[in-house]
Amino acid sequence: MILVRLFLAACALLTVLLPASAQERRAPAHAAELTMSYAPIVKRVAPAVVNVYAARVVENRNPLLDDPIFRRFFGQGIPREQVSRSLGSGVIVDAAGLVMTNNHVIEGATEIKVSLADKREFEAEIVLKDPRTDLAVLRIKDSGERFPALTFADSDDVQVGDIVLAVGNPFGVGQTVTHGIVSAVARTQVGITDYQFFIQTDAAINPGNSGGALVDSGGRLVGINTAIFSRSGGSQGIGFAIPSNMVNVVAASARSGGSAVQRPWLGAKLQLVTPDIAESLGLKRPQGALVAGISANGPAARAGLKSGDVITHIDGQPVEDPNAFDYRFGTKPVGGNARITALRGGREVQAEIALRTAPQTPREDIVLRARSPLAGATVGNLSPALADELRLDPSAEGVVILDVANGSPAQQLGFRRGDIVTTVNDRGVAKSRDLEQATGQPSRIWRIVLIRGGQRLAVQFGG
Repeated sequence: MILVRLFLAACALLTVLLPASAQERRAPAHAAELTMSYAPIVKRVAPAVVNVYAARVVENRNPLLDDPIFRRFFGQGIPREQVSRSLGSGVIVDAAGLVMTNNHVIEGATEIKVSLADKREFEAEIVLKDPRTDLAVLRIKDSGERFPALTFADSDDVQVGDIVLAVGNPFGVGQTVTHGIVSAVARTQVGITDYQFFIQTDAAINPGNSGGALVDSGGRLVGINTAIFSRSGGSQGIGFAIPSNMVNVVAASARSGGSAVQRPWLGAKLQLVTPDIAESLGLKRPQGALVAGISANGPAARAGLKSGDVITHIDGQPVEDPNAFDYRFGTKPVGGNARITALRGGREVQAEIALRTAPQTPREDIVLRARSPLAGATVGNLSPALADELRLDPSAEGVVILDVANGSPAQQLGFRRGDIVTTVNDRGVAKSRDLEQATGQPSRIWRIVLIRGGQRLAVQFGG
């Protein structure tokens, strides 16, 4: 009996060592031996992923048409306007027909349509746009039916190595599913949106996938695909998705009827902890968010935070840098409190931050048209809410530049969005109307003082 067992063992070992051509071939006994399929997940997810078609009217800008003679003889057949169309993807997150997509997919659109997986098309309207996260919420119009919708996963539970599927409409070829893994979480140095805290995946994402779904192995939404890193324009295995917890915040604002996302206000300016700063503060490594400035009456000041504190945790979750804090804080519901852990002088301190929105004042946006170095700039009153939106010093005062028209004197002279104008020709400006009046006075020499990136700059033009 022992010899028989030894013989069988030797045969088994020989089978392992023999090349594949000499091994026994057999058909799989059942499907489980052949393959495992993502088809059940896709079957649940695909009906809730839509194609988004956005049309916008753009001016057909031809410099030759500025010449009346050329326009008279040659410009009659050249349309002054034309329709530009963009294509993206979207995800139904509410059975009533709420669709999440990227803001850049529908930016400036005058007409939006969504196409379902079953080829039906519906007109859609914009419910809410949030440029800070590059998210937008659409509503399918006049449908009167219930749509298949995805449920949200807790993106804080996503781990590197988790299997994910990306569903969208790349290059307009039609609904496409790709799969991969989570390559990284909490990517904060990407530079795409104000809230830089992305899930990175190697699931193939291409142009047209923007706004599409990134789902887990349970078919739950873990993120909205929004960008790729590519040298060729196609997928190179580095894609980024906005985490579902942030997507849920924007969706909840739309469900409640809001026209803007309500987020808590810290009332402090945060700065990256560099290796040099970490060494000077006696930190073991460059981690956390350094409090660089505090609004006198803001939540941070009332909670006892001080300039020089290094925030390391919020509600027990680690804070690696200011972007991570902004994301963690920005996903907190308004009305409650958040527990902040910070280092001060080598000691750990705790602070309870009241989660409330930043005070708003009338922005009174004005386009400066009078002949001056600031002609072509759109300016507004600086409020705590606007300072928070533009990531400016919460204690700053003045009038902020919101936009600069292409080709305008303001653009040619180097003025930028986020510049804070404090004086013009030695005259202080506290409101946008003050700046409009100051630039409306003819002058041969212009002396303008502004704050850019926390630095005071005094510039002079003319003379």
